[in-house]
Amino acid sequence: MTKKIVLILLIIVLAISALVVAISGVFYSKINLPAFNIEKPCYIYINSDKNYDDVLAQLDTVGHIDDMRLFNLLAQRRNYPQHIKSGRYEITPQMSYVEAVQLLRNGQQRAVKLTFNNVRLVGDFTQRIGNQLAVSADTLAALLRDTTVVAALGFDSTSILTMFIPNTYELFWNTSSRKFLERMKKEYNHFWTPERRAKADSIALTPTEVSILASIVEEETIKQAEYPIVAGLYWNRLKKGMLLQADPTVKFAVGDVTLRRILLAHLEIESPYNTYKHTGLPPGPIRVPSIQGIDAVLNLTHHNYLYMCAKEDFSGTHNFAVTLAEHTRNAKKYQAALNQNKIMK
Repeated sequence: MTKKIVLILLIIVLAISALVVAISGVFYSKINLPAFNIEKPCYIYINSDKNYDDVLAQLDTVGHIDDMRLFNLLAQRRNYPQHIKSGRYEITPQMSYVEAVQLLRNGQQRAVKLTFNNVRLVGDFTQRIGNQLAVSADTLAALLRDTTVVAALGFDSTSILTMFIPNTYELFWNTSSRKFLERMKKEYNHFWTPERRAKADSIALTPTEVSILASIVEEETIKQAEYPIVAGLYWNRLKKGMLLQADPTVKFAVGDVTLRRILLAHLEIESPYNTYKHTGLPPGPIRVPSIQGIDAVLNLTHHNYLYMCAKEDFSGTHNFAVTLAEHTRNAKKYQAALNQNKIMK
């Protein structure tokens, strides 16, 4: 009787063992299958709160995970809820449950390709960065207003935007505001090579002054072919101690960059950016200049032009003049075109 009981128990144990092996086989087979019902890569964002439920919610709504219970079981076995790392993670169509857990647990982020072209104001810039990284736009703006912070970077609160060179940069999504500034200063130092600095010296401008002038040039004309000519014109005026009389600086001072017509009232605005009232360059850029704009200033065209006026055909190009009399004739043609088209502002 005892032998029969032992035999039965042995059979039961073997049966259970076989079942466990079978279940384990199914489990280990499934966790290596594609886990997500997506056709192209998607991204999971984990902020500093590192909330596991939020991670699961994104895997569901963004990644369309096939079996959430299976992922959760595997994640728990790998202690992922206790080792969550913030960041931006790429989920691909063929990624398995094992690969997904390993990716998230190891903090293997996919870098952001950060860009910030065509930016005018500090607020615009910080918002653009805040839309691409986990930094707070308000926090970044406060740092750019902090005299101690910007001085440590080699700038002041009016010139700090010249530190940012528009390009495409790879950064991790959870980069802090201060780390972002440190990275941008390194990129600035890399951009301003000895060759570029030598060119700036040759026209008696600092890198900051080059960028300020480039910002005016880019606001003055939409035609890149004109950049070096316009830069040469303003350089001529600087050398002679003349007022720059750059309309874009007046628009900046007024706070309306859409103005088509500069009126006498606009020219009376009291602002260090009003180059109709103050000689030299303004204290800061009126936009974040592009690499093309900066290099146009460094390679400006040497000529005798002192005046420029938009062409009356509204092509975006300009008539350049050496004398005031010639410029006056060009200006009258442009004013007549504005009147004919009923453009009053």
